[in-house]
This record gives sequence, structure tokens and C-alpha cells, in this order.
Amino acid sequence: MSQRSDDEGATDAQRHAQGMRTRRDVLGDAHVDRAEARKDGFTADFQDMITRYAWGEIWSRPGLDRKTRSCITLTAMVAGGHLDELAMHVRAALRNGLTRDEIKEVLLQTAIYCGVPAANSAFAVAQRVLTEQE
Repeated sequence: MSQRSDDEGATDAQRHAQGMRTRRDVLGDAHVDRAEARKDGFTADFQDMITRYAWGEIWSRPGLDRKTRSCITLTAMVAGGHLDELAMHVRAALRNGLTRDEIKEVLLQTAIYCGVPAANSAFAVAQRVLTEQE
């Protein structure tokens, strides 16, 4: 990993360390450990990138709380049809303090702005995840 610094003085290694802390807080140790165990020469650079940028920079910024970031992320997953990622982020939303009812409200909102078929699929994924979590 490079030691390049950005304008705020953080090195890639520092962003990676912060990203790993945030990633573990949001997704849980078990998820991150599985992702790390699957990492190989082909996926290592991608895992490093998402740890540094998605988790170390964006999810770690102070401008929004994690509940709000989870609401936005759930909506983005529905809009993009990323149902596997949606399941992961429903789990993350629960870890970030969203209630079942708040997740339901986010998905109802997506029905209007992302389409009923997308929301229907999202409700099925979320229902499965929420049932697993009970």
C-alpha cells in the first residue's frame, strides 16, 4: 500500500485503517473477515480501494450520521437493482440503528422514486434479512 498523502495529510495507510474500523462497525467483523479471507491477487486492489475510499473517506465523513448514510445506501441499492448488496446493507442499517419500520419507510419511498417492481424485489430481500435477524 502506498504512503501517498492527500491535502488533509492522511496517508493511504491511515485511510485504510480508518476504513477498516468503519467497515467493521457498519458491516460487522464476520462479514469483513469473510471478505478478507476471499481476497486474492485479482481482488486485493479492489478490496483496498473500497476500504480506503468507500469506508475510510465517505462513510467516515462527519457530515451525515450512519443512519442517514444507510438510508441513502438502501435507496441506491434499490435504484441500481443491486439486491445482493441490498441484503448486506439491510443488515448494516440495523447495525446503524435503523428500525424495521424505518427500513420499511425507506423502501416505501423507493417505490415512488425507483419504481414499484424495484421496491417489490427490495421488500422481498429485506423481509428475508429481517426474518434471519430475528
